[in-house]
Amino acid sequence: MNIMIIGAGFTGVQLAKRLLNEKNTVTIIDNNEETVENVKSQLDCDVFALDGNNLDNLEEHGIEKQDALVTVTDNDEVNMITCSLVDAVYPNILKIARVRNYAYYVNTNDAAKHHADTFKGNHRPLYGIDFMVHPDVEAAEAIVKAVEHGAISDIVDFGENGDFEITSLQVEKESKLDGTALKNIRTLTDKKFIVVYQETKDKETDNMISALPSGETILHAGDRIGIITAKENVGDLLELCGIQVDVIKKICLCGIGRVGTIVAERIIEKDRNSVISKLFGREKKSNQSITIIDTDYELCEAAKNKFPSANVVHADITDDNIIEEERLDKCNLLICATHNHELNMVISAYLESLGVEKSIVLVNQSQYGNIARRLGIEVAIPMRDTLVDSIISHLHGKSVKGIHTVSNGEFEIIECDLSSTSKFAGQQLKDIANPGQYLVLLIKKPGSKNYELPQGNTVLASGDHLVIIQKTGDKKVLEKFSK
Repeated sequence: MNIMIIGAGFTGVQLAKRLLNEKNTVTIIDNNEETVENVKSQLDCDVFALDGNNLDNLEEHGIEKQDALVTVTDNDEVNMITCSLVDAVYPNILKIARVRNYAYYVNTNDAAKHHADTFKGNHRPLYGIDFMVHPDVEAAEAIVKAVEHGAISDIVDFGENGDFEITSLQVEKESKLDGTALKNIRTLTDKKFIVVYQETKDKETDNMISALPSGETILHAGDRIGIITAKENVGDLLELCGIQVDVIKKICLCGIGRVGTIVAERIIEKDRNSVISKLFGREKKSNQSITIIDTDYELCEAAKNKFPSANVVHADITDDNIIEEERLDKCNLLICATHNHELNMVISAYLESLGVEKSIVLVNQSQYGNIARRLGIEVAIPMRDTLVDSIISHLHGKSVKGIHTVSNGEFEIIECDLSSTSKFAGQQLKDIANPGQYLVLLIKKPGSKNYELPQGNTVLASGDHLVIIQKTGDKKVLEKFSK
């Protein structure tokens, strides 16, 4: 794909890196000359110091040749206007805009839903924006997804209906997987799955080391593994790992800012009959308990009015008296969603030491994930990476949801169509296997809408759509399949 990015801040640069690794052609435009010079030294792509909301500038640098436009400047209005300008002249270009003003996001989505019939057919999207992404919304959705899965892992979905999932699980001591080589794992279950990656502790440094496994890989207690399988098989694989998912009866949500509010809306309000039943295994009239706590008085008052069924407390969660009074140490699940990401980890680690069973924390980026897990925190949602993941997913299309980095950014999931000129066409997977470099996770045959898990004797054919995991930044893997 040819992709133009307007805005060379953190998100723009990280997005460009990911797209370049996938062998896309990227053009970056930013109006800050110092920023542009800095980015030029980091990335092997065209970077120009120009105003991105000027159509003449965009046309001068090939907007008409682009497949997609992504606007991620710090100014919401610039992002939206730029998409509108381009859409008026080049409607076939996919346009994605980041916004931080929640009102823009909500109003646009509400209007699109209200006038859904109007927007069928050839009608242009509002503001000419095909996808509007909001950092807080993406982070909140990731938190809710983790909650729905029992707060055991962050989840990556694949397929139109999320038919396959990558779930990150810890191998428990004396479980069926403890001490088992992957080549022997089929004797333990008839469920189809692939171990995607392994994180194991280095005995000398005590650090976690990530690797792509082979058949000779032996799993040990304390290892964290990524498993891809059909959604309905996840429960069986939890049992293999020795993980017991208990019914969540008491949740504490720390932070009722925008992310916390969206999380509360998803859990308490909108999908009560589905999400809450998943969480508590009971009907609406169950005795579930949700406590919301924040240091901001006005946010707490707003939460009391919005969520009357919740126990809203205006207090500092680090206060031992509050912990005792509200019995926060008895929570099954703690969700820390404040924008002080370091505080989120500290609070979660402290309360888990007091007895909280599981916790989900909002952090800045994926590098904090390993730190969080070493503190005993089950799930860390990296806000910046989640936003980039969402943009990447929209660029890839609807067939693959949640394409992103895994294992604290060590590996990335990419997709491609097998080229007719690829030397892999016509070969069995076992004959092209390269342990430690890449793994083929899913295959969708030409004309099919459904993914399937490949096996060693699966024969690759020209036009197969593949989902592959590789080391982040490895530019050679995609070339082997697509060239």
